[in-house]
Amino acid sequence: MQPPLFLRSLSPDEQAQLRARLRSGNAFTLRRCQILLASAQGQPVRQIARNLGCAKGTVCHAITAFHREGLACLNPKSSRPHSARPFLTADHSAALEELLHHSPRLAGKKTSLWTLDLLAEVCCDHGWTPRRLTGEAIRQALLRLGISWQRAKHWITSPDPAYARKKKLGTD
Repeated sequence: MQPPLFLRSLSPDEQAQLRARLRSGNAFTLRRCQILLASAQGQPVRQIARNLGCAKGTVCHAITAFHREGLACLNPKSSRPHSARPFLTADHSAALEELLHHSPRLAGKKTSLWTLDLLAEVCCDHGWTPRRLTGEAIRQALLRLGISWQRAKHWITSPDPAYARKKKLGTD
């Protein structure tokens, strides 16, 4: 059984800053201040959670964050993963453009029109991504690589040598 978790004793300056930040417009900061002040008064984690209508884990995280970071724990942090890096990099740019210039049928698909989900599937099949991404992730990757998806949908060209002539005859 773990011993009860309480906040260390606060300095007068820390206590004053916590009380001042109770008027914060940020809900995260307000909740952390409420948790820390209640713990400093000797309330157990379960009672704080019940009084504030939050989970016991939230209270424990706030107290341990204060012990680790001090008053800096009152500012919300980014929820983005620390190791976030794009799967499709500039190394894939030329291959993606080349792929989009050809029909999906050449990649073994049953349709002649590219969709973002289909492109995600082909990228995974080629081993360019470790798993199948969503269509939105592919759209953002294309945008980051400078490839416009609206334009890419119309890039497909026929291997027929007379394709350009036939296409011009059809539009006039």
